[in-house]
This record gives sequence, structure tokens and C-alpha cells, in this order.
Amino acid sequence: MQHLSMYFLVISAFATVLYILLQSPSWGSDEGPLTTPQQMHNGKSPLHIVVVSCGQRVQETLVMIKSALLFNINEEYLKFVIFTENSVTDEFREKLTDWKDLLPYAFDFELLQLKFPSQNEVEWKNLFKPCAAQRLFLPSLLTNVDSLLYVDTDVLFLSPISDLWTFFKKFNETQMAALTPEHESENIGWYNRFARHPFYGKLGVNSGVMLMNLTRMREFNWEKQILPIHKEYKLRITWGDQDIINILFYYHPDKLYVMPCEYNYRPDHCMYMSVCSTSHLGIKLIHGNRGYFHFDKQPLFKIVYEIIESYPLGSNPHTNFLLPLRRALNQKSVNDSSCGKISSDVLKISSTLFDDLSEGLYKDDR
Repeated sequence: MQHLSMYFLVISAFATVLYILLQSPSWGSDEGPLTTPQQMHNGKSPLHIVVVSCGQRVQETLVMIKSALLFNINEEYLKFVIFTENSVTDEFREKLTDWKDLLPYAFDFELLQLKFPSQNEVEWKNLFKPCAAQRLFLPSLLTNVDSLLYVDTDVLFLSPISDLWTFFKKFNETQMAALTPEHESENIGWYNRFARHPFYGKLGVNSGVMLMNLTRMREFNWEKQILPIHKEYKLRITWGDQDIINILFYYHPDKLYVMPCEYNYRPDHCMYMSVCSTSHLGIKLIHGNRGYFHFDKQPLFKIVYEIIESYPLGSNPHTNFLLPLRRALNQKSVNDSSCGKISSDVLKISSTLFDDLSEGLYKDDR
């Protein structure tokens, strides 16, 4: 009888170890975790901005990067980490190298190959949008990075990144990430009306702008939490990695810090009525999700994108960014649209930062 009990103890221990191994992401024998050294630059640690870019997203990603550099008035050392496909790495490298020649001390970049757990690589890569789920595995992939900002490709900065970075200091001892609400009103909320799975809070959170303390996420065993969620809910989720993140924070709400909506301002905040109550402070990041940067249904979003896209990096931001943006946002098509009513909120921080940089006074005017 004693031998039989010992036998069952050994079997139970083996099963437990096997379960843990199976729930941990495997990267394949030649695909170990990536590392990004914490380099210093002029005494400043890098602020890591991570983006995942697949398909026809190269230009959109470059405009996002340009917006971060445009508003980097505090001269932070920015490190852009781009997970992308081999077919577009040369295109990224060529443009970003040109920009580094213009702004040699402002930023650095790293182009990394996509890496998903080998057990379900194809399934993870095609979850929701191509490669979008890559963000779920950053704690294991960037093992030497403590904290970072993840943004979708269709996000633009309208304020210095150092403003957003201050939220890390507001985390309590349990919080490991920061997101903004998916909606501000229950009347137009998606999760509270349609979701077939648990989600954070009353209205869910949007994952397009996400501060991540990777050190705390690794201590939490983030991936070991993510994998069983995907297995249980994969037939009931609509928005891929965002839904998985919502489910995780439903079960662990103490791990999340919620930022105000002006740090992830989207068409849903203004297309029916103005529902971002704190936008009077100025919109800090604008998110043209669902293609709103590229068509005219709410022209404000397309105009902001195109003005930043056409801005010559390193030139006078008052002359070549702020003044064209003011003129464009004063068009009748913008004023007649629902989101045109928040033009002043879009301009607020830019006006504060760049109005004094009149032509002839800007140090980098050529």
C-alpha cells in the first residue's frame, strides 16, 4: 500500500511538471528569446517604443515614428523596436537610417523578426490581424527591457512621449500595464453589448496604446496566463489579442492601471457625440483605427495623418506642421463633420509647444 501511494505521488509530480512545460511558450531550438540591451545615450536610458508591422503597414508605421520624433521636445532618447516581416526590413532600414542622419542623437531603432510559440505558430500569427498577437509575447522576447510603450501602427503622437511615460510612476505595487477604456458610454459600448467572454470593468479596454512593465509581467508569468485563456476562449473572441488582454485583466483587475481617453483618442469618441470628457486637456495620442486615417468619413483623422506624413523631419514644426494643420482643420468638410468639433483639442498641445517657434527663430531652420 505504501508503494502504491508513492507511485501515485510520482505520477502526480510528473503530470504537474509536464503541464507547466506545455503551458510555457516554446520558441523552437534555434529561436530563443530576443534581447535588447539597455544602452545609455548622453546619460539617458532609452524609452522603448514597440510596434508590430505586417502587410501594407510600412508607411503607417513610419508616420507614427515621425510623430513621436516631432513631439520629442524633451529630447528623450527613443528606441524604436519594430517586429516585422523580412520582405520589408530593407525599406524600414533605409528610411530610418536617413532620419538618423538628420537627427543623429534623437533615436535608435531595431528591426526584429516575428516570433511566435512554435506549438501554434500559424494560429497565433493570424489571430485577428496578421502578427497583431506578437505583442502578447514581448515579456519573453525582450528579456533585457524593463518597460516599454506598445502602439498600433495607426497611432500618432500629439504630445511628448515623456508625458505618457509618467504613468509608470503612478503604478501601485501590483500594476504591470496601463490601457485606456474601450468606450466611455454604455450606449455605444461594444463589450457590454456584444462580447461573449469576460472583459475588464464595465466597458472593456482598448489595446492600441499599452504601457508594459515587462519585469513585473515576467514575474507574473504572463505567457503562462495567456496560453490557457486563448485555448478556452479562442472560438468566442472577436478582436484577437485585445480580447485576450481583456479576459486576463477581468481575472486580475489589480494588475491594470487605466489611463484617460485622451491618450488613445479614437473615432468612436466623437463620431456620434463627444464622449471623451477629458479631451479638453488636449488630445495626447490619436488612434485612427478601422482605417480612419485613410478615408474621408471623419476627415479630421485623415488630415492629421497627412500633415504629419508630409512634415519634413527636422524642419520648423511651427511653419511646416502647426500652420498647415490649422489651415487644414479649418476646412468646411472638417467643420461640418462630427469629429470636427474637437479640432481645438487636437491643436491644443501643438499650439502650446510650437507657437513660439516662428520662422527665423527655430534653431534648425536651414
